[in-house]
Amino acid sequence: MDLLLIRHGLPVRIDDADGPADPDLADEGWEQARRLARWLSSERIDGVFASPLLRARQTAEPLAEAFGLDVVVDEEIAEFDREAHYYVPIEELKAAKDERWYRLVAGEFEFSEVDPETFRKIVVGAVERIIAANRSRRVAVVCHGGVVNAYVSHILGIERPLFFEPYYTSVSRIVAASTGERSIVTLNETAHLRDG
Repeated sequence: MDLLLIRHGLPVRIDDADGPADPDLADEGWEQARRLARWLSSERIDGVFASPLLRARQTAEPLAEAFGLDVVVDEEIAEFDREAHYYVPIEELKAAKDERWYRLVAGEFEFSEVDPETFRKIVVGAVERIIAANRSRRVAVVCHGGVVNAYVSHILGIERPLFFEPYYTSVSRIVAASTGERSIVTLNETAHLRDG
């Protein structure tokens, strides 16, 4: 089974929502999603799954449309900060040397109902469930940077659930054998975002 873990496109920034921030894609994020769909259109995709968060569902739409598929929403591949009252792109937090960036690097999950290890267990369980239901297929799972990190760190045996920065609409490919082996083929593919 071939699994494509895809981070959503760039969302709009929300500094202080009345409830959980669930931003739409920015114009650039929509363009990233369209480029992703065009780039993957030469491959076979048998299923498209997405986090319930708007930015992931919107990123999945052009891809599902390109293959004539419905987007299957899976609650357990939502980001750890789904209850946060703000959404600031992680790249902005990093560039601004924001304290929230340093807390993330230290493994602290702000505005999360679960601790990092519990989050990873939920993500691994969800991804493995998707794998089990899609043997011999190629499926795309449009989710979040934290979700990609949690599953990949599990495969690699890395203790910290956040260890690298997936780019917007990046693709990380995993081969899942029916005997239980998981092999990472690529991480953070972004060829579709290059000009030209």
